[in-house]
Amino acid sequence: MVLLRSLVLLLALVVSDHHCLPWFINVSESQGPGTILHSFSFNCSYTPTVELLHVKPNTTFFNSPSLTRWQGTYVVKMTLSSTARLDALTVNHYELQLRFTCGNHVMEGPLFVDVQRDPGHIQCAGRFASPAGEIIQVPETVTPGSLLYTLLLPGLEFQGVKMSITSAQDPPYFPGPFSINGQGCLRSPSQGLRGQASKVFQLQILVTFGQGRSCHGMLTVKVLPAPSSRVSFLEQAQNITIPENLVPGSKVVQLQAQGSDVRYEILSPVPCRLFSIGRVDGVVRTTAPLELAQAPGARVTRLQVKAFKRLQTWASAELDLWVYVQSVNRWPPRCLPALLVTQIPETTPVGTVLNTFTCTDPDSPGSTLDYRLLFHSPPGAASLYLRDRVLEVNATLDCDTPGTCFQHTASILVFDSDQPLMATEVPVLVAVTPVNEFSPACVPRTFRVREDAGPYTLLGSVVGTDRDYPHNSIEYYISGWPTVFAVDRLSGEVRLLGPLDYELQKLYRFTVLLTDHSQDQDPTYHRSGSCTITIEVEDVNDHVPECEPPFQELTIHPHLGRSTEVTKVSCRVPQEPQRLAFSYSIVGGNSQSRFSLQGDILVYNDLMLVPHWPEQPRTYELLIRVADAGPSIPHLSTTATVIVHLVPWRASTVATITHGATVPSMTTPLLVTDTEAFWQPEPWFVVVLTVTGTLLLLALGWLVSRLLQRLAQVLQAPSKPTQALMRNSFRGPEGAIEGFVEAPRMETPQAPSSVMSLHFDGRAQDSRTGRDYLFNTRTGARRWL
Repeated sequence: MVLLRSLVLLLALVVSDHHCLPWFINVSESQGPGTILHSFSFNCSYTPTVELLHVKPNTTFFNSPSLTRWQGTYVVKMTLSSTARLDALTVNHYELQLRFTCGNHVMEGPLFVDVQRDPGHIQCAGRFASPAGEIIQVPETVTPGSLLYTLLLPGLEFQGVKMSITSAQDPPYFPGPFSINGQGCLRSPSQGLRGQASKVFQLQILVTFGQGRSCHGMLTVKVLPAPSSRVSFLEQAQNITIPENLVPGSKVVQLQAQGSDVRYEILSPVPCRLFSIGRVDGVVRTTAPLELAQAPGARVTRLQVKAFKRLQTWASAELDLWVYVQSVNRWPPRCLPALLVTQIPETTPVGTVLNTFTCTDPDSPGSTLDYRLLFHSPPGAASLYLRDRVLEVNATLDCDTPGTCFQHTASILVFDSDQPLMATEVPVLVAVTPVNEFSPACVPRTFRVREDAGPYTLLGSVVGTDRDYPHNSIEYYISGWPTVFAVDRLSGEVRLLGPLDYELQKLYRFTVLLTDHSQDQDPTYHRSGSCTITIEVEDVNDHVPECEPPFQELTIHPHLGRSTEVTKVSCRVPQEPQRLAFSYSIVGGNSQSRFSLQGDILVYNDLMLVPHWPEQPRTYELLIRVADAGPSIPHLSTTATVIVHLVPWRASTVATITHGATVPSMTTPLLVTDTEAFWQPEPWFVVVLTVTGTLLLLALGWLVSRLLQRLAQVLQAPSKPTQALMRNSFRGPEGAIEGFVEAPRMETPQAPSSVMSLHFDGRAQDSRTGRDYLFNTRTGARRWL
């Protein structure tokens, strides 16, 4: 035996590295306590543990695994305990559940043990092998050669078993020899048992099997006299159903046979492990637990019950009692794992298996269980799907919709099929970790800003979007140039930092970078996007128009009843050459409204049809306000000065002499036009004038003196009229505009020198007062501006 154990151990050590759980081993029923069933070895860097979790069916025949260290390898041995009594006819298969732990690595698996029959292990058992032996009673009326008794011993099904009666069977003690065959069938003598009432025959039976192996026992046959009355049951068969939770000793049914002094016994099965019958009262009771999970054969039991008279055993009757054991649902299903806590990313593919649940019903092993998935948070979600016993990821698993991510709590409800219905709840917690799947994006925007906007002016906001949750976890940055703009890192607001100039740059384009954060389990993982921002600078009128020249002085000879074009006012904005729209208005010096503007052309209007001869020359100093027009605001303006010397037309030829002079005002050359008149009458006019003068001298003498008086008044008029200019302040929407009020005066056209005296061909500034004035370089005359 020691050599056999050593050989088994050596064989286990050799093959342990080539086989994994589960193992299947065979063991003979003849093996006793301490027998090594199985050995295996493994390597582990830590101190391992091996546990025997449970045994099916429940028994104490197996010891807990022993663990020893041998030459750097751990050796595990499975042995039979001191209570081991293996019997293949009782239980021929055991399932041992083992658990191996090595550090953090845990492995479980079964070890299946099959108990093999040992033909050489047959032994006599039961009452037959007891000192008193087995006692049977037969009536004397039994048929000759009929079967009286069947000796059932374990192993009789094997060939080569022989049984023989070794005790003496010679008359006068025996009516004839009893016979028994190899199947243990005892038959009555061929002469029958008539007349042998009340006799007792002791038969010593020898059972031989194997090579020289045998056992023996005693069988006592009591012959009963013929019955004086009959025993009978009302029914030949009876069915009864009982629950499996009856404790041993519980009453199943009470049988009653017709007859006097009746006794009861169970003929089959013998021995009866589950039930017994009261010999006197006929009450059938349980003798062992009826756990169907541990003894599935107890579900249906056929009891053959015999009722007989106490003193006349041959007077008997038999009844078939069928006992059906109904399962009672006492234990809810047991599941592995009992709790599921797992963590998965939101990008887990649909159909990914999270776990497979293994549940069994202790009341009915192997029965079909019903699995149901119940969601708790979020309610009614479909992120998980239970397919039979497999928990899978469904299509709606997503962290980018508020309220659908982070933690999914549910329960697996496992129902058995017994009554009353019992269920087990397996809590499920699935933590979904976010994954940064999408890059942030923003729509290109265009903002408009006035060029006179001040620092920190809000231009607008860059609105970034991110399909990952949370959606507002975006930071904004400007990529490089320009530094005149800035974007708020959190809000995306675009603000102005520096001054703008429409004339220097009208359009800005720059890129805004978007970077997301806090949208992935890894806080260092980011995604980025960008969009183009366009800034359009709106033109603001910040330059005053300039007229060329800003000062003009000219003389005109208008025709009676006709409009005369005086000059064209030419203005522009040098800094903005594209600005060409201007509005013109006369704001000063236009007494009697003789002048008007047709666009930028100054026109003199003389609508008087009746001549008011003689008309004296006059001088107008016109102030023309030139303002820019168009959508740009504010409208800025400047004032151009035009001095017009008005000389009435005479019937003469007018010659125009143009003098060029440079006016140092604003460094702009000024072209001044001077018109001088001379008289060259027509011949007919001379004749008419002579005749008229002669008639007047002769006929109207007294009119000469009056004419001379009037002529004297004319001669007394000043040769050089003065003009007082009064500066008034005219304030419009854009600022102060200067105006002048002109004093009327008369000017003699026959004195060209007086006209020339009004010609100012120079401009200067008084060093004391700083006031500008015009001057005549020939006469030195001044005119203050």
